[in-house]
Amino acid sequence: MTEALPLVLAGARGHGRWHVANIRRLQEKGLVRLAGICELTPLTEEEFGGELPPQSADFGALLDRTGARLAVICTPIPTHTDLALAAARRGVHLLLEKPPAPSYAEFRRMADGVAAAGVACQIGFQSLGSHAVPAIRELIADGAIGTVTGIGGAGAWARDEAYFRRAPWAGKRRLNGVDVIDGALTNPLAHAVATALALAGSTRAEDVAAIETELWRANAIESDDTSCVRVTTAQGRPVTVAATLCAEHPDEPYVLVHGSRGRITFWYKQDRVLLQRGGHGPEEFEYGRTDLLENLAGHLTDGTGLLVPPETTGAFMKVVEAIRLAPDPAPLPESAWHRAPGEERRIVPGVDGLVAAAADTLALYSELTAPWAAPREVSTR
Repeated sequence: MTEALPLVLAGARGHGRWHVANIRRLQEKGLVRLAGICELTPLTEEEFGGELPPQSADFGALLDRTGARLAVICTPIPTHTDLALAAARRGVHLLLEKPPAPSYAEFRRMADGVAAAGVACQIGFQSLGSHAVPAIRELIADGAIGTVTGIGGAGAWARDEAYFRRAPWAGKRRLNGVDVIDGALTNPLAHAVATALALAGSTRAEDVAAIETELWRANAIESDDTSCVRVTTAQGRPVTVAATLCAEHPDEPYVLVHGSRGRITFWYKQDRVLLQRGGHGPEEFEYGRTDLLENLAGHLTDGTGLLVPPETTGAFMKVVEAIRLAPDPAPLPESAWHRAPGEERRIVPGVDGLVAAAADTLALYSELTAPWAAPREVSTR
C-alpha cells in the first residue's frame, strides 16, 4: 500500500470543519494523514473532537516541522495567495479553497508561482468533481438539446445578519486597504458561476469576451447580497447567473443549459440532472462525485488528472475581477426588504422569482421587473 500523505490544514474553524471531517474520512482510507493544523488561535480538543496534531500560527514553520506533502488552505480570501506560495516554495501540493484570490492580479501571482514551483494545485470548487459535469457535456456533444444558446444559473439562499459578522472580512469588499471581494457571486454562490462557466465550455480567462454586473445589498454590508452577472463568452454565448442571500423561500441552487430543442437543469449540490427535450418525456438522473482532495491525492500517487487546476478557474476569476472593479453595491431602499418574522435576516420580496427568471431568460435584474434594479447600476467590463 502507498504510505499516507502527510497533510497540514490551514483554517480548521468555520468551513474548515468540513475539511476536518473530510480529511478524517480520507485518513481512514489510508490516503492522507493530518500532520498539523495552522490556526491563529489553537483549537481545543473539544473543538477538534479528539487528540490534536501539532498546531502553529506559523504556516511555513508548520510545513517544515511536519514534512507535509499536502496542504489544504481554508483561510480568509486575502491570505490565499501568500499561503499558497509559501507552500509551493517548499514543494508542498495544494488544495486551495474558492475563491482562489480576491483579484485577477493576485490569482495570476498565485497560479504563476505554483506553476513555477512545479507543485500540483487544486481549486476547491467541489461541484466540478460531480460526475454530472462530464455527463452533461456528453449530452450536449451528442446534440440531446440541439444547439446550446446560453447558460443560466440561479441561487436563492438565505443568510442571517450574524453571517456577515462571522469574521472581520465577512461582507467586505476591502479590509485595511486590501481587496476581499466577499459577495454572493464570489463566495457563497461562487459554485453557481464556476459550474455555469464549466458547462458553457468557457473556463479559462481567454474564454471571456465581456462581463456585465449588477450588484445590490439589502444588508448593512459593503459587499453584494443580491446580484447578477452576464458573461459573454468568446463563442458569443451568454452565461447569466443570478444570486441572493435574501430569499423568501431558500432553495437548491442550479445551473440551466438552454438548447434549441430542450434544456438541462443541474442541481449541483445534489448531483441531480433533469433532461427535458422535444419528443421525449422528462428524464432525471443522479450521479456520484469525486472528492477534490481525494483526486489530488490520487494525482500524486498514481498520476490521476487534476479536476480543477488553477487555469480552469481563470474565467471565474475574470468575473471576480469585474465585480471588484464595479461600483460598490447599491443599497436597496428600505421599502424593498423586510426582516423575516422572528428571525434576524432580511428578505427581499419577489427576489426568488427574479433569480429564477434571470436563469430562465438570461436577462439581468434591470431587464426584468425588479422595481429597484435601475439600469444605471449595470457595470460592463
